Amino acid sequence: MAITMTDAAARHIRDQLKKRGRGVGIRVAVRTSGCSGMAYVLEFVDDASNDENAFESKGVNIYSDQKSLVYLDGTELDFVKEGLNEGFQFNNPNASSECGCGESFNV
Repeated sequence: MAITMTDAAARHIRDQLKKRGRGVGIRVAVRTSGCSGMAYVLEFVDDASNDENAFESKGVNIYSDQKSLVYLDGTELDFVKEGLNEGFQFNNPNASSECGCGESFNV
């Protein structure tokens, strides 16, 4: 089981961690929410927890709880710039459908 990221996502996260001046990586999770049932959650991790799964991708530490990882296994996190818009994109092979805005998904 693993979560990975593209070079663009890793670069953006490293830059954000540097600007914050602290942090050991990011946490990727899912919560019941959104129009399609589940929403992605991203947050900075300042102190790693022993009860989370830890991965390293492109030099960035990624943390996820076991319940979320069931839905996120194999997901690739990307950072995309389209015109004036930019943000994270989740390439999740477990998602059977997504809402129109891409903020939530269903399995």
